[in-house]
Amino acid sequence: MRLRLRQICLVARDLEPVVADLKRVFGLEVCYVDDAVAAYGLVNALLPVGHQFLEVVAPTRPGTAAGRYLDRRGGDGGYMVITQCPDLEARRRRVAELGVRIANPLEHGEFQGMQLHPKDTGGAFFEIDCQQGGEAEDGPWHPAGPDWKPHVRTDIVSAIVAAELQSPDPDRLATRWSQIAEIPLERDGRGALVMPFDNAALRFVEAVDGRGEGLAALDLKGVDADAAFANARAAGLPVEDGVIALGGMRFRLV
Repeated sequence: MRLRLRQICLVARDLEPVVADLKRVFGLEVCYVDDAVAAYGLVNALLPVGHQFLEVVAPTRPGTAAGRYLDRRGGDGGYMVITQCPDLEARRRRVAELGVRIANPLEHGEFQGMQLHPKDTGGAFFEIDCQQGGEAEDGPWHPAGPDWKPHVRTDIVSAIVAAELQSPDPDRLATRWSQIAEIPLERDGRGALVMPFDNAALRFVEAVDGRGEGLAALDLKGVDADAAFANARAAGLPVEDGVIALGGMRFRLV
């Protein structure tokens, strides 16, 4: 069953500082701000990374799911792993078979999808979407708006190559996501379980930072890693052992 990693969503108390850091460190540019997320008590911004996207959301009122997630994980961090599939109906049948609840069905014309309930998946929101006519790597993607391609900047980074979910029991979490995705697990060179998407990987590691289970890190394909590290230091962001701490996430350039 094919799945492509198309988008990663981060959640922040305040939107603008995290967006500004992503732009400053990685040379990215905002392609779209979706006013429709106001219905969920959110503001957002999307930034293309090659043919994929980083989204940042922030709550605008008390009582939002995003706000509760921030409280639970002790601050900014990863929120959603968003994938693209060619056949959403098959995916819907699979989650029904497993008893996984759909927290939020998505219907926007040629774009349909489902956000799965994190209590049933563990780790983070797992979203599976289908975009009609969007089979090409640079095909249309409704969440990124109608005109995202002119905003692509790849001088420093050019793709999201891996996302990292941490857990006190990473093997259990990996098994659950593998069941849902119908993608067999592999072991990487460090012994971590990895679920390979068509264009990236999802890695499962032990939680050791005191923040519990969640989406904790991203690997970006580096075009000019030295520039990213220099930009991060200039912005006052922690850089240690090739890892940039930004928005409650660990960013590695590979």
